[in-house]
Amino acid sequence: RNVERSLIEHLSPLARLGSTVKEVRVLGAIGVCEMHEGLDRDGMAMVQRQLVDEGVWLRPFGKLLYTMPPFNCEELEDGHVRKIGEA
Repeated sequence: RNVERSLIEHLSPLARLGSTVKEVRVLGAIGVCEMHEGLDRDGMAMVQRQLVDEGVWLRPFGKLLYTMPPFNCEELEDGHVRKIGEA
């Protein structure tokens, strides 16, 4: 399955969280969720821990949450990308 299409499918619904999410962007295998408010260092660490507890790895950076799904398996699992969108 095309990684870009999968990211678009599962991350786009986050744009409906308009009070929190400013914009969702996908380019190839990179997904970005831009928030209205940025996080400080402690906030980023807290969010990172919560996301890892959910089983996903997103990179918080100020107002942005980046995802680049792993390519260390033969076929990227759609369930992993769906889990990113749900976290």
